[in-house]
Amino acid sequence: MTQLTIDHRHGHSIGIGVGAVEILRYVYGEEMPQFEAPKPYLHPLRTLSGALVSAYRPWDHRWHKGLQMTWSHVSGQNFWGGNTYVHGEGYLPLENVGGMRHDAFDTIDHDGTELTLNEELTWVTQGGEEWVSERRRLRVHSVDATTGSYVIDVRSELTNIRGADLELGSPTTHGRENAGYTGWFWRGPRNLTGGAVLAADGAGAQAMGTESAWLAYTGQNDDIDGEVTILAVAGETSHGSLTWFVRNDPFPAVAPSPAFHQEIVLAPGETLILAHRFVIADGAWSKDAIESYLSRVAQ
Repeated sequence: MTQLTIDHRHGHSIGIGVGAVEILRYVYGEEMPQFEAPKPYLHPLRTLSGALVSAYRPWDHRWHKGLQMTWSHVSGQNFWGGNTYVHGEGYLPLENVGGMRHDAFDTIDHDGTELTLNEELTWVTQGGEEWVSERRRLRVHSVDATTGSYVIDVRSELTNIRGADLELGSPTTHGRENAGYTGWFWRGPRNLTGGAVLAADGAGAQAMGTESAWLAYTGQNDDIDGEVTILAVAGETSHGSLTWFVRNDPFPAVAPSPAFHQEIVLAPGETLILAHRFVIADGAWSKDAIESYLSRVAQ
């Protein structure tokens, strides 16, 4: 069994290492500008060989930080960061950028081969109102030197504590075509721009706005020779369906969006559950390799 090492910088972040490589760091206590919607994130993400597969504060979108939970349109508030899309006016800088506050870890469970974090968070508007209580689980497991891969499972339970309905939408539900980004969102480094996209039904970059069981993004590394694969498994949602947001130009990004085409309305006290899987791997995986892997890796 491959051994995982843990580096907990209390109050700031938790890193996971395999051998000499820190494969990921979950940052939950970093100070950042309000315009970037302060929230926890996973960065850096690296393959087992050490290839970097996440971006941090890229010049085009300073609020993009590796793999993180996001939501751009929440009853007029923006928990994603940056400007807010307003139909007919474009993206505008509004005083509506909230954040996701880390409150506590219920569990940090590490047995040497996997790590599970159970976290409590609160979504707070720019005006200081608490709107969402989130129970989040991150599980890192199935490190496999043979396939050069490991798994990150994410699960979010989002409960409306606003005291009124919450309308959870996206730029597309507000009028912008093919911009339905919501939920767990991965932003890749600049070198993966122009990478190949492959969905379970065989679609490429045209998988934008469609549904399928999984979607993979492959590309060439900088620094370290070879290619990488980021495999996202759509998983489940308690409301509606999951639709892929994916780009390989002008930057690499993937998100299994729960509100791409239609808003989700949460009544007071109602909970939205999302659960997805991200596989980080060395090499460019084919459709056959992906399906073989998914058939044998435990849920």
